[in-house]
Order: sequence, then C-alpha cells, then structure tokens
Amino acid sequence: MAQSCKYVKQLEEACRLVSEVLGRTGDRLVFQSRSGPPTQPWLEPDVLDCLREVKQCDLAASVVLAPIGFISDHLEVLYDLDTEAKQLCADLQLPMVRAGTAGTHPEFVRVIRELIVERMNDSPVRIAREALGASHDVCPADCCPAPQRPATAVRS
Repeated sequence: MAQSCKYVKQLEEACRLVSEVLGRTGDRLVFQSRSGPPTQPWLEPDVLDCLREVKQCDLAASVVLAPIGFISDHLEVLYDLDTEAKQLCADLQLPMVRAGTAGTHPEFVRVIRELIVERMNDSPVRIAREALGASHDVCPADCCPAPQRPATAVRS
C-alpha cells in the first residue's frame, strides 16, 4: 500500500519539518510497529535495526526517538519505543530519549480546531505547511489502491 499512496512521502515531509524547526539536518525517518506475518514486507528501515546501526557504526553518541506518525502515546508507541527500543538501547549502551507525542498539547488542539473550522466553512484555501500541500478531505475512488499481486499459475 505504501507504494500506491503518499503515506511515506507525508512522513518524510513531517520528519523534514520537525528537523527544520529544530535547526537540524540529516535526521532519519525509521519505522516501528511491524505487523502481519514475517513473510509480508514492511516499511523500512526498522527502528531497532537503525539503532543497532547507529551503535555499530558509531553514528551518534545518543539518540532521540520522535514518533511523528502518532498523535498520542498509545500501545504501539509505549511498547515499540518505551519498551523494546529502550531495552535495546540499554543493551547497546546507547543513551536514548523519546520525544512526547502531540496528545492534548494546546498548540496541537488549536491547529485541529482551525482545520475543523476551515472545513465547516468550506474554505477553498487549506492550511498546509509542507511542500506536498493540503490533501483531499474525502478519498477519491482511486485513492491508495491496494497493491496488485503478481498472477500465479494455477495447476490442476
């Protein structure tokens, strides 16, 4: 699905914007919350693999994990980052801090309110900071088509 929609591009842009606000460059987007059977491809690089690489290649003395794809500290964030990644970093002796999610931060709530009012008023101008621009409000019929599996021969 990631190949047929803007999901990864939107996360890459969010990563770039967060880094820009912090005055940083070169921050990496990695993925957590692998799901499905091990035979099913998942988005990469995996956060745990990246942490191992950071330590093995001495890329940083410490790391900050910022779950930009999540707006609240729910089970995936708490387990994947606060349990698994934290334990791996302890094992690697790689200091780690996890940034908080937006949650109910007043600025986040203000922006959500602005977006709701924008849509209630059917404003033709949409708020968007990222280079990708504002996305549609309702997915068109051809939005995010499911990936097609290669045809397989049927044997009798």
